[in-house]
Amino acid sequence: MYKIPINLPVTCPNRDGTLGKNGCDFCAEEGAGFENLASEISVKEQLEKNIAYIGNRYKAKKFVAYFQNYTNTYMSLEKFKKYMEAVIDDRVVEVAISTRPDCISNEQLDYLVEYRRVYSKNINMELGLQTANYHTLYQINRGHGLAAFVDAVNRIKQRKLEICTHVIANLPNDENLDMVETAEILSALKIDQVKIHALYIMSNTKMGNEYEAGKINMISKEAYIRRVILFLEHLNPKIAVQRIIGRAPKENSLFVNWNTSWWKIRDEIIETMNQENTFQGKQAKF
Repeated sequence: MYKIPINLPVTCPNRDGTLGKNGCDFCAEEGAGFENLASEISVKEQLEKNIAYIGNRYKAKKFVAYFQNYTNTYMSLEKFKKYMEAVIDDRVVEVAISTRPDCISNEQLDYLVEYRRVYSKNINMELGLQTANYHTLYQINRGHGLAAFVDAVNRIKQRKLEICTHVIANLPNDENLDMVETAEILSALKIDQVKIHALYIMSNTKMGNEYEAGKINMISKEAYIRRVILFLEHLNPKIAVQRIIGRAPKENSLFVNWNTSWWKIRDEIIETMNQENTFQGKQAKF
């Protein structure tokens, strides 16, 4: 089973003037979906093209339709329904919806409960938190705080939908303790899954300008590995970890994964944990 990225023609309240115009400090114009097909292509055509490519390449039979880029609930309920109905397909067993915690209406969540019942498809809400440190959230112009995330999780959990939370392990001004606190909050809230990312810095962003001006010092690769391990040790072992480092675009990038292949860093994290006889949940409290 493989994820199929779907790129919708949507934006973000942190870009259209509702909360801001330039997005989060780390977010480039293309958002996070740098490997996606163009949003001008219909949802059904994107689904068919990606199923054909990924199905043939990996011999996949079942798929997750992943609404990935920008804020995929930032629209009217009727438009949201139209996009959801476009991925009704026997080969699609789950729909993953990437969004902000402050952009999910109860009406959308109620519709997703009914959608799951009628079409027998799992629903996974992917929430971008990045860090539990609300001071950092403010500093990177995230546009919401920790409370908005907790509220969204509670409303999603009430409807028994799954939640995957995105975390960036090396944001400027965050420390090891912030990663511990983030892991403990996700554990206490009984999040289902988590994705851990390393911050990559793109040109033509506020963070990119600060990086080029020498105002941002990135932690070392070794420090990132240590921070991820610390996070995992404090994370409830029932929470599935989808990734411990991500990929990033090469074009227009100023800093990506310490110029190291993502899979090498992944392997180094696992190797270090094996050597130290440590594991996810070793120090978990919740």
